[in-house]
Amino acid sequence: MVLRENTLGSYFAVNVGFGFGVTIGVHVAGKVSGAHMNAAVTFTNCALGYLSWKKFPVYVLGQFLGSFLAAAAIYFLFYTAIMEFTNGNLTVTGPIATANIFATYLPDHMTLWRGFLDEVFLTGMLQLGIFAITDKRNNSALQGTEGVVIGILVLIIGVSLGMNSGYAINPSRDLPPRFFTFIAGWGTQVFRRHHLLSLHWLDHPKGASDNGEPHRV
Repeated sequence: MVLRENTLGSYFAVNVGFGFGVTIGVHVAGKVSGAHMNAAVTFTNCALGYLSWKKFPVYVLGQFLGSFLAAAAIYFLFYTAIMEFTNGNLTVTGPIATANIFATYLPDHMTLWRGFLDEVFLTGMLQLGIFAITDKRNNSALQGTEGVVIGILVLIIGVSLGMNSGYAINPSRDLPPRFFTFIAGWGTQVFRRHHLLSLHWLDHPKGASDNGEPHRV
């Protein structure tokens, strides 16, 4: 979509890919770790007593490592396309910006604080939805369909509310690729204040925890 100036792909297609990518992740790791792919979700489960705090750093380290390697894989798979599109000029903003392939960056109409609040709200909605889908005391999804339903949840959040900030809704999904792009040649601009959506994920766990608590009650 970025590399072909929106002539191939669409915003909806990106959301479909994101949602069903989560579905595959749930099926791959569901029986191993409970499919913890999101540091905010892991934090909330620890805060509410569903997961031991001893597992938190191990899970988050695995999430960050996986996300960093995923960014590296995308870079090497699409290296020639990126270089052709940018003529070797790797930028965060402007007509040939490509950093947003890897991480989320705020559009001009969004301030840092609006992006921060946007991500807190969306992450909370994600966590509330996951609890509702997986809680056997609730009208939960049928056994074996949880991955598909969670993927649809991510798709719905993206399609309906994701335009403002790119809906990172996951510290593990946004920060490691940002470090990768810094190393790969995009430079320190990936950490500039207005572009640093990673600042928003500092409150992702709070948003997820606050929205998950009412469901627990």
